Amino acid sequence: MRRLTGLLGALGLLVCNSMCLAQQADPQARIDAAGDYRYTIRHDGIERRYRVHVPRGLDLSRPAPLLVALHGGGGSMDYQADDANYGLVSLSEREGVLLVFPNGYSRLRSGTFATWNAGSCCGPARDREIDDVGFIRQVVANLQQQLKVDRERIFATGMSNGAMMAYRLACDASDVFKAIAPVAGTDNTRTCRPARPVSVLHIHARNDPMVPFAGGFSSNTRLRAATGEFTGVADTVAKWARLDACTGPPARVLQRPGASCEAYPSCAGGAKLELCTTETGGHSWPGGQKARAAEPPSQAISANVLMWDFFNRP
Repeated sequence: MRRLTGLLGALGLLVCNSMCLAQQADPQARIDAAGDYRYTIRHDGIERRYRVHVPRGLDLSRPAPLLVALHGGGGSMDYQADDANYGLVSLSEREGVLLVFPNGYSRLRSGTFATWNAGSCCGPARDREIDDVGFIRQVVANLQQQLKVDRERIFATGMSNGAMMAYRLACDASDVFKAIAPVAGTDNTRTCRPARPVSVLHIHARNDPMVPFAGGFSSNTRLRAATGEFTGVADTVAKWARLDACTGPPARVLQRPGASCEAYPSCAGGAKLELCTTETGGHSWPGGQKARAAEPPSQAISANVLMWDFFNRP
């Protein structure tokens, strides 16, 4: 298991830095200032952690949008919150969106090498049937008590195993989440019965070796027990076209060197379904700075720009 824990770092290894210095705060206390806050709560008998970023200049007297950002398997909230990796804090500051970075399940006191129970993936969180949906529901509920949150603008994104967890939230917490933007991770839920349509923007590189575009097993054979066999991108999008009662066929809405996007023209309840692909970048966050293996992220598109446009599109 020690070797498995180390290997999971390939899906989002933590390198703790100054981002780990967010202040520890009371999850019951009202948030009345910009900054970074770190919280520890107990859910389902397990100590769980998350951190919150409140952007400067946000008018706390008015309801604000909330973005739940989920790290990759083997990572942590601090890794996802490091702006040098994903640029999400910059997005928060630029657009005035509240950010919350939950920490997946970890057997370590540091919270590192964490995974999410996203259905058939991944690792210890899956094997122990951790209630990650309930945990994230509690995190959102806490923030709704601490801040004014726009209940119609609660979104989720994630990388790899975090993207898979975003899909599980769309399935099991559609009453909370209006839209999701998974990056480099497909829908591997075992059951999915959303109470209402959820908008989905899926972002994926065609040459992703860790979560293959066509589905199947990761190219890293030592990770297969922890991750299982992945659903392909086409099957994931087709599944959500059914769940959201989308009519088609999808139309090309973006075309540029190295990337393209296709969207369904109409879905039930005003939901949207869109797939954006890059030709290169492997298992990474488009527009980001964190390289995976020897390949840098694609710069043909920015996942952050695309998702924020998608979330706010009528």
